[in-house]
Amino acid sequence: MTLLARRDFTVRELSERLIERGIGEAAAAAAVAELLRDGVLDDGRYAHNYVAWHAGRGQGPLRIAAELRRRGLAADLIEPALAAGPDWSALARKVCRAKFGPEPPDSWALRARRARFLQYRGFSSDHIRAATGAEPETGFSEP
Repeated sequence: MTLLARRDFTVRELSERLIERGIGEAAAAAAVAELLRDGVLDDGRYAHNYVAWHAGRGQGPLRIAAELRRRGLAADLIEPALAAGPDWSALARKVCRAKFGPEPPDSWALRARRARFLQYRGFSSDHIRAATGAEPETGFSEP
């Protein structure tokens, strides 16, 4: 309970943390099962909170999903959490404007720089196109 008082954990993270602290695997599994039964530990809630927090920090769905998978969450928990998240295209535009300012780029090199930044932050190509205003068929467009 001391660990959970500080922050939320996934089932896998808490099990690993308990085993690292010298608790046997069977005892750790029993403790985790009890916490799951009581509703104290919930991977679905963790995923929704994680998405909300990291989207608020300007991270995109690809990066968030990769981190949740690394933390041991199943895809059937990650997808609904991402779907319940913000409008990812609008978030990409907001992050891009916060970093580069409101003026649109006047060259492909500047658009590419913005696209690389958004890609690093975890946005998909559709979100990046929406944020940078780059339309492949027509060239430049107004965002």
